[in-house]
Amino acid sequence: MTQSKKLTVGQFLTKVLNGTAIAVLVGLIPNAILSVLLTNQLFKGNEFILMWHTANVLFQAVIPALMGALIAFEFGFKGLKAASVAAATYVGSGVTTKAVVVSNLLKQSQELGNEELIKNAKTVANGFLTAGTGDIINAMLVASLGVLLLLVLQDRLGSLNIILIPILSVLVSVIGLYTLPYVKSITTEIGVLIKNFTELQPYLMSILICVSFAILIVSPISTVAIGLAIGLTGLSAGASAMGVASTTMVLIVHSFTVNKPGVTIAVALASMKMMMPNVFRHPIVYINIVTTAVLCALLVPTFHIVGTPASAGFGLVGLTGLFASIDGGLSPILAVVSWIFLPLGIAILTRYLYTKVWRLYTPEVFKFDA
Repeated sequence: MTQSKKLTVGQFLTKVLNGTAIAVLVGLIPNAILSVLLTNQLFKGNEFILMWHTANVLFQAVIPALMGALIAFEFGFKGLKAASVAAATYVGSGVTTKAVVVSNLLKQSQELGNEELIKNAKTVANGFLTAGTGDIINAMLVASLGVLLLLVLQDRLGSLNIILIPILSVLVSVIGLYTLPYVKSITTEIGVLIKNFTELQPYLMSILICVSFAILIVSPISTVAIGLAIGLTGLSAGASAMGVASTTMVLIVHSFTVNKPGVTIAVALASMKMMMPNVFRHPIVYINIVTTAVLCALLVPTFHIVGTPASAGFGLVGLTGLFASIDGGLSPILAVVSWIFLPLGIAILTRYLYTKVWRLYTPEVFKFDA
């Protein structure tokens, strides 16, 4: 059964964000929780553990398909229609692409004249490469187009639905493949802007980077992708991770009183983006997110909290930011204080000020509806 009443733009976007939030939660949680354990040297060479870790990584790759299906469900579509939106979203996200790198390797192999290598390269070159999670923004765009198509068509195609809807959905995914490079450029441009911040004085740089990542973590844009793409290192990497950590603390202290424990634990572990719909519906909470990020940013140059491109954008996920700062010379005790206790204290303080003293909003705005 599909939506019968007219939807406002806000309602439409909320449904898209709801589906996206659950999809990201399902796709990221397994690897976020278990990656450190399963890649531990203790299990090196264990075939089952290796397969388990591989499955966790592949779970992340199907996030676009999950998004498509769940967004379709939000609009009341199921069966053939939901499956078609899921397939279109997966293809249009760019998570799976033609193995261009291998094609280049094939050309080099042909130049070398190694027949066995050429044979193997040809086999792989005809395949596809799956990596990462695809572009979440483009996946949302493709899913939205797929849903809009279904809303327009309704049941006008009659018995031809079973044939034409999958075909039309493929065309939607083709549109997504055309928009993909342009949508990706959004992330690139944001990265360029943040890269410019690294040339500023340490405290100002830390504040701007920390606030940027604090905002981005509750958006469809990947903080990890930006951190890796622009190669944040040293204090800038520490500031980016601290921005993610500060928003995590804001979400935790608000979620704790209004959601079931599982929701708060999920946020603490890796699923900050599951709160995207809440932030979209109540943008007033950005005041708290930004305030907390500014205060937490001051910790970065004060305690010389550093990181690497691999830790930038992760925050407290897997304690990546914390361990990176320890590797950078911060004492373990000071690392725990600066990454957990101080940000938590700041988040509790800002929550009290904004909800109890100034009453700008209530914690209920963070109520998560699965």
